[in-house]
Amino acid sequence: MVKLNKIYTRTGDDGTTGLVDGSRIAKHDPRMAAIGDVDELNSTLGVAICEIADDALVRELRNVQNDLFDLGADLATPAEADDDFSPSEMVLRIVPSQVERLETLIDAATATLDPLTSFILPGGAKAAAAIHLVRAVARRTERACVAAGQEMALNPQALAYVNRLSDYLFVLGRALNNGGKDDILWVPGGSR
Repeated sequence: MVKLNKIYTRTGDDGTTGLVDGSRIAKHDPRMAAIGDVDELNSTLGVAICEIADDALVRELRNVQNDLFDLGADLATPAEADDDFSPSEMVLRIVPSQVERLETLIDAATATLDPLTSFILPGGAKAAAAIHLVRAVARRTERACVAAGQEMALNPQALAYVNRLSDYLFVLGRALNNGGKDDILWVPGGSR
């Protein structure tokens, strides 16, 4: 477990932050942009959870929040291009089973949904709208992770996880809209 005795350290006053291996990078580094987006994603998910009354779904989403901390730790752990990204006692990595769990959740939710007949507008039930906002943040997070991955070695499973997460959040938003029955459909040119 992580133990934090003191919240401020003053070590970041120079515009740098520490990584898991003790190295320091600029707070505006692409790696830190991705980590910051993961943090925002987790925070927006926490807000969305406040709108959900289903205890089983809340537990599921708390698992995702824990995964997002794993993802942040993974991104904060530098690697070499030839790294196999295996976790160890001292290195936390996103692993295939975390990605596969999201795929299982996507498949289960999709099986309950009405087929899509149009793109949908984010909205409907308050919980669904909140999840659609989380989905949009997840997509931005993925873009930040992909951008960071252009400059440094990142765990491919971390990238797969954030990609699957936005898919999961999309189908979850629909599920929270009465299985898609209360989705608000996009009407192309409908406001002209």
